[in-house]
Amino acid sequence: MADEALSAGAVARRLGVAVTTLRTWHQRYGLGPSEHVPGHHRRYTPADLARLEIMRRLTAEGVAPAEAARWARQAPAVLPPEHLGLNGRTTAVRDGGGTTIPVGRAGPVARGVARAAMRLDSVAIGETIAHALATDGVVHTWDGLLRPVLAGIGERHTATAGLIEVEHLMSRCVSEAFATVARAHPVAGPARILLACADEEQHTLPLEALGAALTEVGVGYRMLGARVPVAALVEAVDRTGPAAVVLWSHTRLTAGPEQLTALLAAPRRPLLVLAAGPGWRADTLPAGVVRPVSLAEAVSLAVAVRDSLDQSTTG
Repeated sequence: MADEALSAGAVARRLGVAVTTLRTWHQRYGLGPSEHVPGHHRRYTPADLARLEIMRRLTAEGVAPAEAARWARQAPAVLPPEHLGLNGRTTAVRDGGGTTIPVGRAGPVARGVARAAMRLDSVAIGETIAHALATDGVVHTWDGLLRPVLAGIGERHTATAGLIEVEHLMSRCVSEAFATVARAHPVAGPARILLACADEEQHTLPLEALGAALTEVGVGYRMLGARVPVAALVEAVDRTGPAAVVLWSHTRLTAGPEQLTALLAAPRRPLLVLAAGPGWRADTLPAGVVRPVSLAEAVSLAVAVRDSLDQSTTG
């Protein structure tokens, strides 16, 4: 049983609730961890997790916490009669908002974040993202946790025209998490990389992920953010002389190749121009422009440029 027992943080991530919520349920309603190994913190067993899942589902449905806890304590597999179908089988209990967010094969932590997003629980989202970043780093967290949840929200929005509030809250939580990473890893050297969205492009989270990943590996950057006109982008390149420019486009509508051509023709042309994002078409890119296929590849290219410049200045 010890191998199956979980810490409070692991349970919180699976359920998509804050650790403080688990503490409250433990202190007020007795739904705490039951396994105790001398000299160690108590751990949650599978039976504890099943009871907490009932508690989470019922409270999300609007059942009073005390009543939900009473049902949860009775038996891990028992739900109150109003949550039983006519054939006696349990019906699906919906998270707050009545819609689930698909996350594919991303795993239980992503499902927990998706549930927290549906409840607009920014505390639980923030705690889970912070733990993932501290444990796995930016690239793995972006690819394995955040992208699946954000894509699932986008899929549901396309299908229902809803969840705008969910998307906004989730985006805000992700931005705050990446900003925290950047503050925790200040880069002393020059800002070698310039990050910008294409003209009229408003999706900035992938660029924020790249910026946070660059700080983890000690590469300095400047962020221009959303909707950067071509003239302003070229002016920024001429004023700062970056070694590499990353131009992000999320859709074909914002991926005009003339923006890349203007960068290549700038008086202080960067050593490397990266066309990042699904908006760019490989067959329309000007010669000399590189299209990274992943966040990890973009980071590797930026590191290579930084190392090349460092070697040339010390050689």
